Amino acid sequence: MDGSSLKSAQLLDQMRLHMATDAGKELTKKVGLVYQLNIAPKLGVDEEIFVVDLKKGEVTKGPYQGKPDATFSFTDKDFLGIATGKTNPQIAFIQGAIKIKGSISAAQKFTPDIFPKPAKL
Repeated sequence: MDGSSLKSAQLLDQMRLHMATDAGKELTKKVGLVYQLNIAPKLGVDEEIFVVDLKKGEVTKGPYQGKPDATFSFTDKDFLGIATGKTNPQIAFIQGAIKIKGSISAAQKFTPDIFPKPAKL
């Protein structure tokens, strides 16, 4: 994603490319949800917004037009930890590292499994 200082943007760019593959298309059939990610170097400061649309199979920068199934707010570091499987999303939520709005059942499907492997940064 151009013009971003976030390390997460590199991972989301990999995911955007992954969506065009057979594995990416399978993911859209399996999950079928829209996630808005509000990612910042520090929580709530200089936030950048990305949309992972697992209905259409695309990753875009900017707010979702409509109502996403779930919206997450977290720091760049916490997002990378969750996306790479180093951080348990439930524990991060309990510790306050993630803020979630929207459907909790949709949020529970937001796991490291939806990200391409290997996610090297």
